[in-house]
Amino acid sequence: MSETNFEFTVEERLKALIETLDAYINHYHGGTVEMVGFDGKVLSVRLGGACNGCPLTATTLNGWVAGTVRQFFPEVENVVAVED
Repeated sequence: MSETNFEFTVEERLKALIETLDAYINHYHGGTVEMVGFDGKVLSVRLGGACNGCPLTATTLNGWVAGTVRQFFPEVENVVAVED
């Protein structure tokens, strides 16, 4: 049987992590998080759903999203939220 070696880019792995966080945030809080872009140092995300107008949005962004991203991707220097 041949061995298949799947290699994913950092951007693809970041997107998968953000999709996992989105499922969690949506399930428990009704909010959403979507990856908008990554320039090699800064990850841009869009928060939506129940996160719109919520006073804890900064905590969600800096705690859950940025904190989790930095655990797996220490090369990410900043996580920022963008608006439409």
